[in-house]
Amino acid sequence: MDTPNVNRLALVLVAAVVAVLGLAGCGTAGFPDYPYAKEPDPRNAEYVIGIGDRLGINVWENEALSTDAVVRPDGTITMPLVGDLKASGETPSALKARIKTRLGDFLKSAQNAEITVAVAEAASYRFTISGEVQHQGVFSSAYYVTVLEAIALAGGFTRFADSDGITIQRRDPKTNKIRSIPIVYEILAKGDHPEMNIVVMPNDSIFVP
Repeated sequence: MDTPNVNRLALVLVAAVVAVLGLAGCGTAGFPDYPYAKEPDPRNAEYVIGIGDRLGINVWENEALSTDAVVRPDGTITMPLVGDLKASGETPSALKARIKTRLGDFLKSAQNAEITVAVAEAASYRFTISGEVQHQGVFSSAYYVTVLEAIALAGGFTRFADSDGITIQRRDPKTNKIRSIPIVYEILAKGDHPEMNIVVMPNDSIFVP
């Protein structure tokens, strides 16, 4: 074999090795460097009341104080005798304790009263899906959904979708800053990294480019 052919064969072999290494590297880099496991999963925690939720408040043996209340846009409800109370962001247990304390300011018997706070209608769990999906818009659900379930609610992707470039815009309740969470659908579909299939939180915005 002459020298030019040897050099050409060597270049082909080097290119093949680089290609193989490149593909291996892409497989590793395909999983985003994001701490998905640190995102909240409220499915096993007590429900957090939000704007639009309808609450059933019952004060045992005191029908005049029992009421149904819808959480207003300012996050408050109105209760007989007590007046306005902040409900948004509270759990039913925490709100029940606050009601009992406030009632105690007016009625001594309220200190031993049996009070229940039930979420009669959970209307505050809403999120937005936009971009290359079959049905864009604001979605709601009676239970928490994961990313895969949310995409199914939107009817799946259009044929133009870059399903591996999905992002979730999420506002941090502590800092009020918005962070972008990368989602790679191919990884979700394979089930290789179930931690990426995070729970969609209220007011999340999912974008499919």
